[in-house]
Amino acid sequence: MSLLEELTAIISPIVPVETGVFSDAPPDRYVVLTPLSDTFELHADDTPQEEIQEVRVSLFDKGSYTAVKNRIVRAVLRADISVTDRRYITHEDDTGYHHYAIDVAKYNTYTMED
Repeated sequence: MSLLEELTAIISPIVPVETGVFSDAPPDRYVVLTPLSDTFELHADDTPQEEIQEVRVSLFDKGSYTAVKNRIVRAVLRADISVTDRRYITHEDDTGYHHYAIDVAKYNTYTMED
């Protein structure tokens, strides 16, 4: 299962989730998942053993985002996914959303077979 699929399953019970751009009229609170990287950084013999997937979880909330941010972080950590960064991005004055980003990473065993 890819990290995007796993995050969708973890976060969607908490808040609506989209990958890329929200496709409908956005609700007052939602998450957009954006892939950041998919790399083989941990191999020395030219045969990758570990794959690292990184995703940005962007929380958009017109109200207080703190409680839902904490629920997302706890759910991600319980799923054994690493949180690599958390930061408040901005308040979007034109839309009224607070934008908070949670960057996550997961290390997976890589297989060469389909």
